[in-house]
Amino acid sequence: MTGTDLLAATLDHLESLVGFDTRNPPRAISIDGIFGYLRARLPGFEVDVVDHGAGSVSLFAVRGAPGVLFNVHLDTVPDSPGWSADPHLLRIGDDRVVGLGACDIKGAAAALVAAANAVEGDAAFLFTSDEEANDARGIAAFLARGRRFDTVVVAEPTMCEAVLAHRGISSVLMRFAGTAGHASGAQDAAASALHQVVRWGGRALDHVDALSHARFGGLTGLRFNIGRVEGGIKANMIAPAAELRFGFRPLPSMDVDALLATFAGCAAPAATHFEETFRGPALPAGDVAHAEDRRLAARDAADALDLPIGGAVDFWTEASLFSQAGYDAFVYGPGDIAQAHTADEWVSLDQLRRYADSVARIIAAAR
Repeated sequence: MTGTDLLAATLDHLESLVGFDTRNPPRAISIDGIFGYLRARLPGFEVDVVDHGAGSVSLFAVRGAPGVLFNVHLDTVPDSPGWSADPHLLRIGDDRVVGLGACDIKGAAAALVAAANAVEGDAAFLFTSDEEANDARGIAAFLARGRRFDTVVVAEPTMCEAVLAHRGISSVLMRFAGTAGHASGAQDAAASALHQVVRWGGRALDHVDALSHARFGGLTGLRFNIGRVEGGIKANMIAPAAELRFGFRPLPSMDVDALLATFAGCAAPAATHFEETFRGPALPAGDVAHAEDRRLAARDAADALDLPIGGAVDFWTEASLFSQAGYDAFVYGPGDIAQAHTADEWVSLDQLRRYADSVARIIAAAR
């Protein structure tokens, strides 16, 4: 099959994959639909489809005894009101294709299926449907099996460059308590729950500024965001309660538990509730002291597959979950992350062609 034929096959599959509604939320996904489509188009593969509940489904397909596992999530974010046409109808232009999930990251899934049918060779794919909700049941179930591979290649939009490092992610819920009263009188520091939030925010931001020169693999500083604050009743009443949600994205070299302890300590008086609601490890994951060694191991794996190396990125991916489990893992996929989660999301034809060609080459070499 020529490169032109491989791209045509990729576009045929992508048209079908975009047509399946896999928005997350609501994640109304079953073992039929998109997973039935993929199962039917992987002849010669041993295929296992598992429903993990709540719309989380995984498909593991293997042919032969490959050393490389390709992982792709099939769920998408919800479409925004800004779409100019039906988001589930693929539109093919002169240099790009537009459709919900085309860039993030159904284009990669389509290319994997096209490549597997175009060339002989050992191959393994893990498709999941829970990445957009930070609910990695499919990967957790796969890791529990203990199936080993030399390398795991996780598809996210990286402009067809192997990304060896990215930030982790931590989300936190805090609650503060004060004492309701009339706002005309003098207040002590603990009277208003909202005043406590504001003071906490100043101290937290000062700590973030103090970490601005920390570096790892081309990334600098700590990313931090106060995303939501709720509380109080009205302007002339002292706020008896407040709730705050914040998140931060650490470098692989940062100690997340120590950061959490510091942010909790910024509250004076102490918050009544401090809960980390989600944590995703950085890439590479594991012992901070060995992060650089693990990054270099992933670089060697990408070099062995003859893939170009790109810079570290700020966004989080599930490659870190494989890294945390001891695999050499990196991120590699078609498209630009700037197009992900946008109205009229698109991926260029050149990126799809490059990705499909590289996957076909890797599979063919595994014969």
